[in-house]
Amino acid sequence: MKHISKEDIVNIPEGVTVLVKSRVVRVTGPRGTLTRDLRHIQMDIQRLSKNQIRVVVWQGGRKHIACIRTVCSHINNLIKGVTVGFEYKLRYVYAHFPISVNINKGDNSVEIRNFLGERVARKVQLNEGVEVSQSASQKDELVLSGNDVDMVSQSAAAIQQSTRVRNKDIRKFLDGIYVSEKTTIVKEY
Repeated sequence: MKHISKEDIVNIPEGVTVLVKSRVVRVTGPRGTLTRDLRHIQMDIQRLSKNQIRVVVWQGGRKHIACIRTVCSHINNLIKGVTVGFEYKLRYVYAHFPISVNINKGDNSVEIRNFLGERVARKVQLNEGVEVSQSASQKDELVLSGNDVDMVSQSAAAIQQSTRVRNKDIRKFLDGIYVSEKTTIVKEY
């Protein structure tokens, strides 16, 4: 069953400017600027007032109407990224062979050595806009931070997937680097 029109409204906080032109959303805030191209989704993104945006679907089916919430979530993630940022914490887990991680600031990559005692070094290239550092307070912890939640989470997933255990019983071999916490850079949010 098609609905004539469905809509949702996104509220914009103070100190954040959102520009929408032909379904390309550009959000500017205290931490920087993020851009998201939403031209592949057929819907109207309209400016209601200085601090509200309306997302409207005309003549949409069930799956098309589900895209409204997706687009609103994308815009909210952009707003959250330019105001407080995103931070993912990853912990090293090992039973016998201690995993060592080297951070290469020059080419923005992470090198993982001695995983399960293997001689091969795994090199994971991080996405642009993602900073990586060793945790000062916690032993065996990496901290990934950035403004774009997609880039930060994809970099964390690439690090976690690089240390998957293959050809062994994964119930017994629990070694790896796992995401332990997802939080914001600015803590008083």
